[in-house]
Amino acid sequence: MVRFPEPPEDDYPIVYLKDTDRPLPETINPNTRYAYFKTIARGGRSIIESCKDLHLMRVVARKSLKPEFAHNPVDQTRLIREARIAAMLQHPNTVPTYELGRDNRGHCYFTMKLVHGYTFREVLDYRERYDLGRLMDVVIQIAHALEYAHSHGVAHRDIKPENILVGPFGEVLLLDWGLAKVWNPEGSPGAGEVVEVDALNLEDLTITAQDKLQGTAAYMSPEQIREDPDIDWRTDIYSLGAVIYEILAGQPPVTGDTLQDLLTQTLDKEPRPPSQVAPWAVSSRLEELCLLCLAKEPSERIGNTADLIRELQEDWD
Repeated sequence: MVRFPEPPEDDYPIVYLKDTDRPLPETINPNTRYAYFKTIARGGRSIIESCKDLHLMRVVARKSLKPEFAHNPVDQTRLIREARIAAMLQHPNTVPTYELGRDNRGHCYFTMKLVHGYTFREVLDYRERYDLGRLMDVVIQIAHALEYAHSHGVAHRDIKPENILVGPFGEVLLLDWGLAKVWNPEGSPGAGEVVEVDALNLEDLTITAQDKLQGTAAYMSPEQIREDPDIDWRTDIYSLGAVIYEILAGQPPVTGDTLQDLLTQTLDKEPRPPSQVAPWAVSSRLEELCLLCLAKEPSERIGNTADLIRELQEDWD
């Protein structure tokens, strides 16, 4: 079985006695707990930094809003929601959340495990190098995370290779719950829902932002594009099906030069079977399951992630 590449050894610092036995201050000041900040990722409205927790002597990831959005109440609600969703979904294939708080300026942040490895996008960019069984094992582990989330009333809504992390010790993690949808007890959605597509003006986006949006659009379900108010967990089954399609075919189910091309194809055009696209042989059973996940109508897809997992664990050679 092919192993995924390993990150540099510097990503795994040695544990020393001088760190484990350092005295804890008598008075705990939360505003001086974190130090040595380094930016590791930037989103549209947020920033993720690595930093050292001086109380527990470990390096963690810290997510906060960019300064221009830090005082926006809707953005604050979304960040807090993301932190609590991630914290409440305690599963081996999700990233542990450590703390939710405010800094000395009153800005919200949350800390979480700093994970190392490669995104599934980086893996799929070299698809021909990897064994199909190992790649499908990644999908199954992500499906387990989704089954757990769905059973707790959460739809992720942003399943794509960039949000899947593969670590060097066999860990597979589903990242970024920033677009997750949850509901009130009576079934109504929460306030401050994220606008998905039609309110975005491509002319106002940077090239980087356009590329990111197009990358996301290739995995979005038809109901997500339509901003269907009744969208539910079945949108995740579609998106996971799009990831399976790329594993089988070597490309996403929709391709195009513009965002509009991708959206139109998703809404109106059936994807070609992976066996007609791939430069290698494709399992007929996996192809069937993949296309079931990609059905335009949610009611026509595989019923739930538990059923999908059972099917993927069968003999599909």
